[in-house]
This record gives sequence, C-alpha cells and structure tokens, in this order.
Amino acid sequence: MTKSTFTILLGGELTLTERLREALEGSRFIAADGGMRHAATLNIEPELWVGDFDSTPPGLIAAQSGVPRQPYPAAKNETDGEIATAEAIDRGAERLVLAGALGGERSDHALQHVFHALSLAERGIEVLLTSGAEEAVPLLPGRRLLDLPAGSLFSVIGFSKLEGLDILNARYPLEDFSLPFGSSRTVSNVAEGPVAFALRRGKAMIFARPYDLTGA
Repeated sequence: MTKSTFTILLGGELTLTERLREALEGSRFIAADGGMRHAATLNIEPELWVGDFDSTPPGLIAAQSGVPRQPYPAAKNETDGEIATAEAIDRGAERLVLAGALGGERSDHALQHVFHALSLAERGIEVLLTSGAEEAVPLLPGRRLLDLPAGSLFSVIGFSKLEGLDILNARYPLEDFSLPFGSSRTVSNVAEGPVAFALRRGKAMIFARPYDLTGA
C-alpha cells in the first residue's frame, strides 16, 4: 500500500530534477510562507498555504490568490515549516517531502528543518529533505537502503555518538563502527551504487548529492 505523501514547500533552494519528480509522484502539497514560490517551478497548486507571510512578496500573494491561506502571527512558538508539517500530519501524512529544506539564506532554518526531520522520523514518519540537487534522510537505529548512483557523494553526520554503524557498497565501507560525536570520519564518501546503512545506537542524517559525480 502506497504511503500518503505530503510535500511541504519551504523557503530554501529548489531545483527541479528527475529524482525530485519521482519523489513528488502522487503527493499532496502544503506551502509554508515564501516556499510558495516553488509552486510555479513544480507546476502545482498547494491545497493550503500557512505562515505569517513575512517572507512572501505581495505579488506572490496576488498570483496565488486561489490557494486557501491560514495566517499566523509573526510572534509564534513554531516556524512556518513546523506548522505546515503539523497540518500535513493532521491530514493523514505518513511520508513527508520537505522541498526547499536545504540551503537558502537562513542557515538557522535549514538546521531546524534537519532536527525537525529527525524528530518526525522518531515518530515513525518517513521524511526526505531535498533541494532537488541535494537530499537528506534520517538514520536511526535499524537498517535502510539509499538508492544512489555510482560515483555520487554522500556523508553521514552524527547528531550523537553512533554505535554499530555499517556503511556498505561505498568506497570507504564501515562495519560495526563507533563514531564519536563531532567526528568528520564519515564525511565525503562515494557510493558504488545503492548504499546499505545500519545503526545500532544513536541518530544521524545522511546527506547525499546524487548528481555530484566528482568522487567518481
């Protein structure tokens, strides 16, 4: 059974690539504030637009006047992206694509998207963060397979000490490895095709650049 997928349009960078098209197949859409500008790139109309609209130019509001808006005050306890993901979950989302979650002008927002994705994954929700050119997925205890082209770059960034880490089918494989918190040992690896990961304890993010073959 296909998981109910919602894509959240966020304010970071977004390039329409074939991998992004595939990730969005069958998705419903919710825009968070200025992330609405990506709707034109994707040629879609979100079912909801939330935020305080402090980063949305008036011309965009006029151009997307047909999309239902749910305004919030600027002084609030959550980011617009967090509000949008909560709305998606209330509507039955089992899988979330955070489009525009990486890069952009606000490093604090991009980092918050990463931490929020980890917390969502801990609740059992599948999450993909993407700019089209770059992707990130949570790595929690268990196993996962990431379909990457041979020669593409990826990194594992630990958000705690990692124990029992496996990275297989990569130029620099690891098995049952303990990674100290803050170590750069798992930065800039190269996929040899789909990469298999396993983790016994800890939490991390896998950052991948599927179109970057400079490591080939």
